[in-house]
Amino acid sequence: MPELTIRPATPTDVPQILAFIQELADYEREPDAVLATEADLLRDGFTDPRRFHCLMAEWSGTPAGFALYFHSYSTWAGHAGIYLEDLFVRPTLRGKGIGKSLLAAVAAIAVAEGCPRLEWSVLDWNQPSIDFYHLMGARMKSEWKGMRVSGDALTTLAAQSATN
Repeated sequence: MPELTIRPATPTDVPQILAFIQELADYEREPDAVLATEADLLRDGFTDPRRFHCLMAEWSGTPAGFALYFHSYSTWAGHAGIYLEDLFVRPTLRGKGIGKSLLAAVAAIAVAEGCPRLEWSVLDWNQPSIDFYHLMGARMKSEWKGMRVSGDALTTLAAQSATN
């Protein structure tokens, strides 16, 4: 009988984490968007200050997926929360409860740490994931829209800082 293992990632998992990130980018129709390197992941996930945490899923000893998360902060709740940056299960292993187990493991960490919320984003066209998240009790935040500034716009904005 196949066996599922969920465990914290270690530095030796970095090549697999990067491979999962690329597989996720391929799935999300952005195959050329991944700029991260193994050195980036090793620096930010396994040295201080630690910028992210990662759980690895294995199905009968075979890499199956991962959940990468970091802490956010709610000024209204006055407490840290968890933001799930990536949740990915290889397509050939979907439907076996791996994604649910990864999400539940991150939720358990949030509860153990007293975090009042666990949040993530999902692409509006990814209906299978939206349906899956709804089954897990998640609700779409329709009143908030994500914002981002990056690249040249970020550099331009930073140049306007009074501290520069």
